[in-house]
Amino acid sequence: MELIVTFPGGKKVNAELGGMVIPTDQPVESGGEGTAPSPYDYFLASIGTCAGFYVLAFCQQRGIATENISLRQAMEFTPTADGRKKLSRVQMEIVVPSDFPEKYRNALVKSAELCSVKRALADPPDFAIRTVVA
Repeated sequence: MELIVTFPGGKKVNAELGGMVIPTDQPVESGGEGTAPSPYDYFLASIGTCAGFYVLAFCQQRGIATENISLRQAMEFTPTADGRKKLSRVQMEIVVPSDFPEKYRNALVKSAELCSVKRALADPPDFAIRTVVA
């Protein structure tokens, strides 16, 4: 799998993957135009949407309607020694309607925990970055 990153102008950075373009931009207060989520916003969203996919699949396999199910994700940050903020906790709640089967509530949490993004964070990859002359 390969991802190509291009620079369309300003603070915008695009990722091209599988024939799709994923646009990013920086907020206006960071010098961007605010026309797309920032790369970090996509990172945070990937956690919730990945867990959401597993919740969706769980419900679909059991014929459970998902129209009234949602995930709520809150992030906590702690300051670092150099004054930056570090993501220290991700709290996720799966909001289900009152008629959601009680017997599936714990299993629904277990399914969300299967998220491959969460697992990649728990066992991070090695990074190798270098310059190549074209």
